[in-house]
Amino acid sequence: MDEGGTPLLPDSLVYQIFLSLGPADVLAAGLVCRQWQAVSRDEFLWREQFYRYYQVARDVPRHPAAASWYEEFRRLYDTVPCVEVQTLQEHTDQVLHLSFSHSGCQFASCSKDCTVKIWNNDLTISLLHSADMRPYNWSYTQFSQFNQDDSLLLASGVFLGPHNSSSGEIAVISLDNFVLLSRVRNKPYDVFGCWLTETSLISGNLHRIGDITSCSVLWLNNAFQDVESENVNVVKRLFKIQNLNASTIRTVMVADCGRFDSPDLLLDAGAPPGRIFDLGSEGEEEAAGPVLVRAKEGLRCHLDGLLDTRTQPQLAERALETKVAELLAQGHTKPPERSAAGAQSKLLIFTTGCLTYSPHQIGIKQILPHQMTTAGPVLGEGRGSDAFFDALDHVIDVHGHVIGMGLSPDNRCAPVVAWVGASAGCTHQRAECPSPRYLYVNSRAWPSGSVVADPMQPPPIAEEIDLLVFDLKTMREVKRALRAHRAYTPNDECFFIFLDVSRDFVASGAEDRHGYIWDRHYNICLAKLRHQDVVNSVVFSPQEQELLLTASDDATIKAWRSPRTVRIRQAPRPRPRPFFSWFASQRR
Repeated sequence: MDEGGTPLLPDSLVYQIFLSLGPADVLAAGLVCRQWQAVSRDEFLWREQFYRYYQVARDVPRHPAAASWYEEFRRLYDTVPCVEVQTLQEHTDQVLHLSFSHSGCQFASCSKDCTVKIWNNDLTISLLHSADMRPYNWSYTQFSQFNQDDSLLLASGVFLGPHNSSSGEIAVISLDNFVLLSRVRNKPYDVFGCWLTETSLISGNLHRIGDITSCSVLWLNNAFQDVESENVNVVKRLFKIQNLNASTIRTVMVADCGRFDSPDLLLDAGAPPGRIFDLGSEGEEEAAGPVLVRAKEGLRCHLDGLLDTRTQPQLAERALETKVAELLAQGHTKPPERSAAGAQSKLLIFTTGCLTYSPHQIGIKQILPHQMTTAGPVLGEGRGSDAFFDALDHVIDVHGHVIGMGLSPDNRCAPVVAWVGASAGCTHQRAECPSPRYLYVNSRAWPSGSVVADPMQPPPIAEEIDLLVFDLKTMREVKRALRAHRAYTPNDECFFIFLDVSRDFVASGAEDRHGYIWDRHYNICLAKLRHQDVVNSVVFSPQEQELLLTASDDATIKAWRSPRTVRIRQAPRPRPRPFFSWFASQRR
């Protein structure tokens, strides 16, 4: 400025100069004088800085909740949990999974060391309890989940049965006194299990039928197995679903769709019914009616064609088994039930398949209110003789190997109760359970145009992991796939990599020794979080998305906080004045 205080350079020229600077230099220049400060906060300037720095496509609009381009730039720069603040080394082997309590005051970890550890999430994270599952013949723990009121913890692991056969088991642990309340068999072990209500959980069982055909039965279990009442069941069969071509149901999870605007639009009424297989006895053929008769006639014609080599070449044994199962299945299926208007239903989501053992599909089945209790008929007594199997409501095919799934916490209600956790410094707002709108899926794609000729030989899978997003209201894929993370394990050894979604971010582990964080709105990678080995699991605090935990094969858990949070916690606090000094000043 000149001696009279008039700027020597017009704002337009200062603006053009600032356009050539980086964000940090623009902010530093804004401290020189009032004119430069005003230009350094210009909306058009920060719009250019935003698109250039984050490399966002120009046709992507600003987040609708953003107050300005400057504030949006600062949000992505300052609130991403990318600063390592603590490393937990209490596990002695690979850490496979992490889960937060709904209050955010505690979290649990599972490991190849066969322990489930429960931690206090305070200013400094500390170990609260460690449960060793080896006395129960477990090989390792692999998954955990808190129930809705944080009173119980579901822990899933691999159980060593007779003759070294590996199955799964689910343990329910009380968080009041850390007592083991019940154990539930779970097969295969990578069903994991999940809570349906505060006191009931879902487990799986697998029944082999042929070489490559089976059925999966999903059970509803009471968390308290010592119920002594003839009116209350400990377990009840929920669904029975057919598996073809060596596929099985795995990775079950529940989405509460009760607060969607139009719950009836969640499920596609035009979707084909799930494939089924008849497990009934011979005496049930008459009750099945003309549908089963037509199916057997079709099977007879198909077999006649196989015997006549002039009309059709001989099919492989596995292909024949699959065809027989499909034809016999057509008469014994229970079509999907539709919820009544206003009914509070839930969605059961799991991985499955129809072409190979590799989980390449996502199955979705609606759970109605009357199915959410163990009361009522046991072992499917309520279903008719022609309804041995349940049809799926919807199937999403990702044309690749599904290695991770996570639900978004959208439509979260405002906090309703303020409370203080048991540990010092753990003060949170308790909110109602969110209604997830979007399903995020980690998938390793098959080559374009690949065909599965043998169910035991699935196509090779890509090293790049695609993070796909599906709208649970329309059952359609939305946005382009998020990419940055990689995996190298082949199909037959491929394992689950757990992801998590917060209000603004989505995070995932990877086999390239990093965790990754993306922005959900702009579809851009914001941070890479370093470990010494495979990152198996990531989880955001449900009450504070600027805190992220990562678990790795390097046997550590790392806590990451945002730069903003780190600055606030490291800022010196004013020293309180002694009481007598304060009292004396008041007397004056």
